[in-house]
Amino acid sequence: MTEIKKIDGMVAPVERFVLHWGDLGSAWGVNRSIAQIHALLLASAEPLHAEAISDALSIARSNVSNSLKTLLEWGLVRRSPVKGDRRDHFEAIDDMWATAARIVDVRKSREIDPAKEILTNCLNDAENDPAVSGKAIKRLQELQTLVALLDNWYAQMKDIPPETLIPLLRMGTKIIDLIKPFIKTAPSSAISEVSLDQSRRPSDER
Repeated sequence: MTEIKKIDGMVAPVERFVLHWGDLGSAWGVNRSIAQIHALLLASAEPLHAEAISDALSIARSNVSNSLKTLLEWGLVRRSPVKGDRRDHFEAIDDMWATAARIVDVRKSREIDPAKEILTNCLNDAENDPAVSGKAIKRLQELQTLVALLDNWYAQMKDIPPETLIPLLRMGTKIIDLIKPFIKTAPSSAISEVSLDQSRRPSDER
């Protein structure tokens, strides 16, 4: 188990949080050291320099430097000058909404966007391959449409300011009751009829 030195008098809680955040990051395909450093900065009341981070997490100084560079590029941490100390100090972005949004953006760019591109290429190849069944093509089309709809929804939602979106989230399923009079319920199979690419032709005739 990684040993975490005393931080804000919360040795055990901080240790559990850092280790869990590291495990979570690893599960998401993020380097464990990057996730642990981010967690440590989130739990720290004061900015930390690289040497302190290295000592606290028992991580090599070079690894800390590379991890901090990545976190800076992702916008999850920032430099925070400390009077009387020439070393670079770092602190986590303290806006949790912005932090969550940036994490989602990173995951989307690393996972969803490449998957979209691969799916599009696979579908294009399938539609031009007589050996691929119409049923397989139909399912790929529905999957592509679903991914495109969700991607478009996310693109719109991320631009809504938190002060507007948070109340909507707190409403939960109540929002459905409000908009129900304005929407028409359709069976799940109707997704195949909704396409963001109007130029694509159905291939069920194969």
